[in-house]
Amino acid sequence: MARWPDEFRIVVAALVLTVLGGCSGLPDAHEARICRMLIPAINPPESSFQVQSTTKAPGGGVEVRYAVRTASGHQRTRTLLCRFGTVLFDTNDRLVAAWSDGKELSEVRLAILKLFWLGSQESAAADPAPYLQLGYVPQISQPLAFVLQHVVSALPLIGIYAVLAPAYALVYGLIGRINLAFGEFAALGGYAALLGVPLAGALTFWPDVLAVSLALGLFAAGTHGYVASRFIFEPLHRASGQQVLIATVGLAMALQEYMRLSQGSALRWMEPFFNNPTAIAASEGFVVTVTPIGISVSAFAVFVALGLLAMMKWTRYGRSWRACDDDPIAAALLGVNFRGLLMTTFVLACELAGLAGTIVTFYYGGVGFAGGIVFGLKALIAAIAGGIGSIPGAFLGAILVGGAEMVWSILFPIEYRDLAIYTLLAALLIWRPEGLLGARYGLFRWRLDCHRA
Repeated sequence: MARWPDEFRIVVAALVLTVLGGCSGLPDAHEARICRMLIPAINPPESSFQVQSTTKAPGGGVEVRYAVRTASGHQRTRTLLCRFGTVLFDTNDRLVAAWSDGKELSEVRLAILKLFWLGSQESAAADPAPYLQLGYVPQISQPLAFVLQHVVSALPLIGIYAVLAPAYALVYGLIGRINLAFGEFAALGGYAALLGVPLAGALTFWPDVLAVSLALGLFAAGTHGYVASRFIFEPLHRASGQQVLIATVGLAMALQEYMRLSQGSALRWMEPFFNNPTAIAASEGFVVTVTPIGISVSAFAVFVALGLLAMMKWTRYGRSWRACDDDPIAAALLGVNFRGLLMTTFVLACELAGLAGTIVTFYYGGVGFAGGIVFGLKALIAAIAGGIGSIPGAFLGAILVGGAEMVWSILFPIEYRDLAIYTLLAALLIWRPEGLLGARYGLFRWRLDCHRA
């Protein structure tokens, strides 16, 4: 039986995880929010509300059970059921029907509510349950609450760096060269993932849409990476580091212009999903919240990190890569095909970049033709900090860079945060150019290239 490539197995596993990650019992966050926003409009003025549960309705839609207390003191429990259509870009338009205590709202009343109430800023402020509180929410001190919120908010960003930074480590560990265009490959993956949403418009189940978007993001980054490797990296693999570095700068500029001309200069946005905040702690009016998309991004990054480490340790590709990294001459004598290994490595690195761009699009909801520059540069800083050429070091550096951004955001003005990160890079290059994991993976280590064997 034919043996599937290791990279294909990783992609399939990522798709399966994405599908399973969305198969929860929670309703779509924005559909639930729209349904809850109807509550003040269909009840007497000056009433108070307490949402008791927000669940998926049988047959689709959202069901909200809530207690209402009128200004006269009368209290009762009511149920609101909302049904949504398949239009993916405007949740208000997707609301097609609603039932209050089993009685359907008329088409005229629903149209008026959608036009004059749901489209107003007052409706968003009137959401009776902006935070999804599940059971007991512990009360903690205010400083601890602030720190906890920053930690929770930093986890998805650390996850993005942790997916992108190994792309630099893979290529540098093999040939001792840095590709400065991985940020643009991330933007390519983000654009493809964004285009996957309307292409999957016939699918009403969000995990299916995410799976299609993820597949397109990986495919776009991988195919562009193959072309770049075939026509840029392979012809220059015997060239000096400066020539390759200049070529990657040109590649980055060409990819940026390619995306600007094909997708436009404006940012492209998609409707956020799975981002209903859930309260996990509170302190004197300050509520610490997490979102399902934030948790999913962080967990998915951990899965990718563990999968990549396992692949490098136990698969044939990983053994070949490590052999070429340790002793390129001996690896060539034992039959390691450097050209094929370089091609596979570059495509795999570009797919990691595309995966990072897809995560950025899912988490932030938008992408731009120049949006990969900052992420790519900070991921490179993470790879250098951990010891470029070391995949575990790339993960360690991602934690360091993300943690440094978090600490700076807590203590100092956020507008100077990027300046602090670049200063940290300069300090590392001056005092510890070999990175956190030692001289073996340093930026300036001397090495024989595998292609010279």
